[in-house]
Amino acid sequence: MVELINQGVYLLNGTHVVKGDSGMPSPDEARENTITYQILRAHDVDGSKGKKMRIRFDAMMSHDITYVGIIQTARASGLKKFPIPYAMTNCHNSLCAVGGTINEDDHVFGLSAAKKYGGIYVPANQAVIHQYAREAMVKCGNMILGSDSHTRYGSLGNMGVGEGGGELVKQLLENTWDINAPEVVLVWLEGEPRKGVGPHDVAISMVKAVFDNGFVKNKVLEFAGPGVKHLPIDFRNGIDIMTTETTCLSSIWITDDEVKHHYEIHNRPQDYKELRPGKVAYYDSMITINLSQQESMIALPFHPSNAFTIHELQKNPEEILRKVEEDAKKRFGDKISVDLVSKVKDGKVMADQGIIAGCSGGTYDNLSAAAAILRGQSVGNDYFTISAYPQSVPVYMATTRNGIAEELLEAGVVIKPAFCGPCFGAGDVPANNGLSIRHTTRNFPNREGSKPGQGQISLVALMDARSIAATAANGGVITAATDVEYNDDHKRYDFDGKIYERRVYNGYNKADDSVALKYGPNIKDWPKMYPMQENMLLELAAVIHDPVTTTDELIPSGETSSYRSNPLKLSEFALSRRVPEYVGLSKRIQQQDLERRDGKCPQHITDALAQVGAKAEDTSFGSCVFANRPGDGSAREQAASCQKVLGGDANICYEYATKRYRSNCINWGIVPFTIAKETPFDYEPGDFVFVPGIRDAILAGKEEIDAKVITKSGVKDIHLFFQNLTQDERTILAEGCLMNYYAAQRK
Repeated sequence: MVELINQGVYLLNGTHVVKGDSGMPSPDEARENTITYQILRAHDVDGSKGKKMRIRFDAMMSHDITYVGIIQTARASGLKKFPIPYAMTNCHNSLCAVGGTINEDDHVFGLSAAKKYGGIYVPANQAVIHQYAREAMVKCGNMILGSDSHTRYGSLGNMGVGEGGGELVKQLLENTWDINAPEVVLVWLEGEPRKGVGPHDVAISMVKAVFDNGFVKNKVLEFAGPGVKHLPIDFRNGIDIMTTETTCLSSIWITDDEVKHHYEIHNRPQDYKELRPGKVAYYDSMITINLSQQESMIALPFHPSNAFTIHELQKNPEEILRKVEEDAKKRFGDKISVDLVSKVKDGKVMADQGIIAGCSGGTYDNLSAAAAILRGQSVGNDYFTISAYPQSVPVYMATTRNGIAEELLEAGVVIKPAFCGPCFGAGDVPANNGLSIRHTTRNFPNREGSKPGQGQISLVALMDARSIAATAANGGVITAATDVEYNDDHKRYDFDGKIYERRVYNGYNKADDSVALKYGPNIKDWPKMYPMQENMLLELAAVIHDPVTTTDELIPSGETSSYRSNPLKLSEFALSRRVPEYVGLSKRIQQQDLERRDGKCPQHITDALAQVGAKAEDTSFGSCVFANRPGDGSAREQAASCQKVLGGDANICYEYATKRYRSNCINWGIVPFTIAKETPFDYEPGDFVFVPGIRDAILAGKEEIDAKVITKSGVKDIHLFFQNLTQDERTILAEGCLMNYYAAQRK
């Protein structure tokens, strides 16, 4: 169904793929004819068509986990007004059950910021962030930067990029997003999906094919081919939003009459234009997807790439589920006891819960198909439950007017307002050892909201809304939607934007400096962060040898979300579900560095420095995290900022899972060291890494340095890399963080 072609190809006239370069223009010349490069070059302020790009975006998006920190950082860096449309949605901290008033305090702060700086404020439960962007912000040929990893609008002709808050701060201060000119991967769609196959099925198959091998990492996916015309907009959106899970940089699709219809029904026909590659376009590699061969899929814990067809699971359930149990044992040890094999009853796998939600699941078409499958059926009154979250009020209104909501409710589905909680562990947490099947974006550990550290565990498998509905109609027995008969005769989606006209505050170009920001008691400024010193002494506070470390493990989601506006409080949760002792160790290291700065250097630091001939007054002392491949998943900058708040000065790894996490580290003054793949890292927490002359090396443009590891058994050599840093990024690291960088510029 999915074929990977690991060589360059040419696309002629948008219709004919050619392998080989005989008689063709050079790859560099023909790559400029991709849709990707047409858009990127139009946004590159240098205009040089070189190997580096400095991008300015047309608009930005944030939600209520991230916008407070972004505005606080930008304000401390000299923000006067928002220079581009900046929409702040309230779809993550919509619940006010945790932490008293603090969630709503953030919302009030957001509205006051929109008034003061000229922003767009979308009240709680009106829309999830990416659906509001689709309905109100996208334009063909434009680029949107979002502080959420699933910022993907390529199916609507608008390139979306998800980054940490620091990159949004740069745009607010009219600086640039700096990248290497990316490779482009052609995603060639053929055939037509059969009935019962949905967008999550295609997306899960694609993620399975490319995640582990890094086939598309930091590249742009460009979708084309004869299969595109067979996909409705919601189907395309559902595939596109999941490209984040491939670790690609961004995505873009050809546009056609279906996309034109989207802009017409959203009362913005002027924002549509046809996007096509040029006559001869070059792609660095290619993915072919035959939609006609696609089957109903299930992605088992703990990643969207851990995927099987539902039929494969049905044939061999115990062996497949036992492997998940073994994986859980490796991750959590004896803290919890996972029992998935008991879900097999009479050879059939039973789910405990179904959820259709968020930017990927709560679309009109998904809810329409689910209602058609459940028409006249019942989810029953046993343990299985199911909830659906329409992704915006306009979508909710359309499901009500067209009978979809009625059919879902009659079948026993609970309908809830627009909210992203089921995607990151807030709301609808299953019972202990429960198996939840979800049309949401991720099924990483703890994304369903359980707390293994307290002896509880539940698990999420990803499925398409159609198969979730088929499962619900079958009493919780996991069922492929391709195996059931149904007729989806509901009307097509027709957008009604009156609620946005009445409830959304649109203050773009209406900044009012006289408006005071409204602070709740939980909204705190960033603590002081110090510039880099001549040398760096690091103490390893966490050593993680897992193949991949997610941002959810670096800073948990769920109950921590309410504290995202309080840097000191939030930092207490850093690595709490993976390395519980990390916070205590980091705080001790940080306190000892403060003593060193006061001229009272602890003896063990003096002793360590003596082994390498260095002085305490020239050498900073901070904590360090080692992980094989950190930063997969969310764009949340707090995965890095919490390390910095706790005195973190560097990370060491073999590679960073995503550009966005590495960028977050840089913007928070954490040096993103890497080591060669063949270098063993058999050191332990408490060992030291001494990096001599690091400040001069970074500012001089060097990309590698010799360092020393100081262990109980002696001093050993280690070679560290810090490659592909722009000059601005080097200065940010030297100054200690992005805020310090801007403060230094204002002096």
